[in-house]
Amino acid sequence: MKCHANRAARSAIHGRSVAAASLSLCVALTLSACSSSDREDGTADKSPTVTKSPTPSAQIGSKATAKAEAIAAYSAYWREMEKLYADPTGNSGDLEKYAASAALRNAKADAKSTHDRGLLNTGDVAITGQNVTQVDESGKIPHVTVSSCLDISRWRTVNAKTKKPVSLPKDRLTKYVIVSTVEKYPEGWHVTRDEPQGKSC
Repeated sequence: MKCHANRAARSAIHGRSVAAASLSLCVALTLSACSSSDREDGTADKSPTVTKSPTPSAQIGSKATAKAEAIAAYSAYWREMEKLYADPTGNSGDLEKYAASAALRNAKADAKSTHDRGLLNTGDVAITGQNVTQVDESGKIPHVTVSSCLDISRWRTVNAKTKKPVSLPKDRLTKYVIVSTVEKYPEGWHVTRDEPQGKSC
């Protein structure tokens, strides 16, 4: 999109490497996808426009409900990531509805980098093995941590003009573990961090 989302995996989505080769986020390992957190040098990734500040607070309800809603939001986030990365204008989809903070900034920046290089990502991303590892209601912004297996093997990087697949590193990860933070805002759940772990699944 994502992503619509580890710099080693960004080669194929290694952190953000994974995303850099394939998409910058999604241009390496993916999209580190698409996604991920602040830069390793301690400075935040900069990208135009998008910032959504969490508003204190929304009640999380039951933990079972929180888990189900967070997983649903994460799946929706990737559907919007697919739209974002497939559109050379970067205007398709509604990623802001499901992403905020570092995840949104990084996805927008990585998608733009991909498009500026004359590339698109087409196809779809599969998410399996989703597991909520933490539900935290202690702070102003309730959040859930989700571990998933992201499969980008059917998410092809193609030349925007010819639509022909481009060559990518053969050793890039196409199925890898990704850990995400999903926060509960008054308007709904948003992915705020999306971090490839650099290991296959």
